[in-house]
Amino acid sequence: MSHQDDWLTVLREHRDAHGNGPTAAKIKYSATTVSQVLSGKYLGDIKAIKQAVEGALMGMTVDCPVIGDLPRNVCLDYQRRSFAATNHVRVALSRACPTCKHRRGAA
Repeated sequence: MSHQDDWLTVLREHRDAHGNGPTAAKIKYSATTVSQVLSGKYLGDIKAIKQAVEGALMGMTVDCPVIGDLPRNVCLDYQRRSFAATNHVRVALSRACPTCKHRRGAA
């Protein structure tokens, strides 16, 4: 297995130790998604799953231009949140995320 597939090993080991449901909850995806990813049948954004695993299960962090150092999965969670003009952090994120190198789908 290549170094690039380490996240799959970590996901599989966590699922084997804790079960599909708790693993899915930890990375904030469904149990079905975890099952499909591990069986090689997931057709969605595999890069986003990889990033969620790296943050939630492997401790990977990113340097957010708004918040600073935070786990990769938390970065993805912030990106999913809707805009709220009453929340200064979400306003700042709405400006920074579209051009951030850590945004979902960025190369």
